[in-house]
Amino acid sequence: MYLICLIIIIIDILLVKNYPKMRGKVGEYYVKKELKKLPTTYYTFNNVLIKDQDKTYQIDHIVISKYGIFVIETKFYYGYIIGDEYKEKWLRKKGKSKIYFHNPIYQNYGHIKALAKLLNISETNFVSIICFSHTTKLNIKAKNAIITKIASLNKNILKHQTEIIKDTEPIINTIKNNNIISHKELKKHIKQIHTITNNICPNCGHKLVKKRSKYGYFIGCSNYPNCHYIKKDK
Repeated sequence: MYLICLIIIIIDILLVKNYPKMRGKVGEYYVKKELKKLPTTYYTFNNVLIKDQDKTYQIDHIVISKYGIFVIETKFYYGYIIGDEYKEKWLRKKGKSKIYFHNPIYQNYGHIKALAKLLNISETNFVSIICFSHTTKLNIKAKNAIITKIASLNKNILKHQTEIIKDTEPIINTIKNNNIISHKELKKHIKQIHTITNNICPNCGHKLVKKRSKYGYFIGCSNYPNCHYIKKDK
């Protein structure tokens, strides 16, 4: 009896510890399922890992079309989300609890910058999308990014009907050729995310400072342009 109780306690601890990760994977699964409904002229990448110098970027979803490149960050949160694209922290309310988290638009902007550099194209070809679960209540101010729920994701993508990319094949092939599938690199990326402390750039050791782009404020290295590090969401 004691052994059974001990096993149950251990399982409960593991579930609580891994719940955020599991929730994120569930969100990515449903977004992937939804993106499959897009017309065949749209090409979708899921769970992409690319490298820029010594830094890696994990991107949940990328949709390539002649109407633009849609970069999607999935946040499978529950509760009431309050945010502003120009503020570093957003608020999630669930019952009586209040949890602050990093602005995902900043995070996605880092992904867009890395992709634009990799593909050697302008950032104007990209559309930033932050996708939440259908149960989330949203109160977010954003002009330079699309904030949506999974059910409206494809609708927001298909709204873009102005052709801005003539040939998508080179873009698709470049991402395919640079998508890291090595388990070793993935572990290194996870470790990299958790090494940012005391506002010090993990790449070069210089101070991290708040900067502003057309997508809003983000945290970048003060050693730019020698260092292109952008702080990611934890």
